[in-house]
Amino acid sequence: MLIEGKNAVYEALQNGITINKILFDKAFQNRSDKVISLARDKKIKYEFLPKTLLDKKSKTLHHQGYIAYAIDFEYSEIDDILNLATAKGEKPFIVMLDEVEDPHNFGAIIRSCECAGVHGIIITKNRCAQVNETVFKTSAGAVSNMKICKVTNLKEAINYLKNHNIFIFATDASGQNIYTQKLDCPIGIIIGSEGFGIKPSLVKYCDGVLSLPLKGQINSLNASVACGIVVFEILRQRGQA
Repeated sequence: MLIEGKNAVYEALQNGITINKILFDKAFQNRSDKVISLARDKKIKYEFLPKTLLDKKSKTLHHQGYIAYAIDFEYSEIDDILNLATAKGEKPFIVMLDEVEDPHNFGAIIRSCECAGVHGIIITKNRCAQVNETVFKTSAGAVSNMKICKVTNLKEAINYLKNHNIFIFATDASGQNIYTQKLDCPIGIIIGSEGFGIKPSLVKYCDGVLSLPLKGQINSLNASVACGIVVFEILRQRGQA
């Protein structure tokens, strides 16, 4: 898998992602650069190439002069997410994605979740964006700091979390105003797909449904924007914002 962009490559190096080789823009050869310095310190193979060659190798077309060849992303288990919360002495804070298929949305969600202190994200193996080059680039490297679990069945994951005393909330326009709800509990939030929202079959497993007050003519927000607002409201209620 390729990791592209300065921040994405730097975060991957910082967080132990296995990188076999990095390609840098030849224009960087004689400049001071934190990514090049870190690659040298970690004894990672690297090469300087003309930008035209980097453009040909790039998959995102937004490499910024940094392309790393890395092993495929290593997914976590649900227990890894729960154990992280325990190790930090914090109430579990989890986001689940129901068929969010746009990798740009997925990357933006990861970035917001990482900034808000979410312990992990749960996705499904099918009909959901997977961690790829676009997700790495869009997340600005936050993927390297986020535990992501891939499951076959989201219902089973919900039940597993509920059995661990975690409250599950769906997000939907028909729900209760988020700003009137108490959300400083061990919590899992479900974000629905870009076009269809959360499946009704999942909503019935939830402890509540949250909505964001909207004043415009359009009755929905982009999935990544909605997720960002929700996770930072939870962070605020936990007294950490």
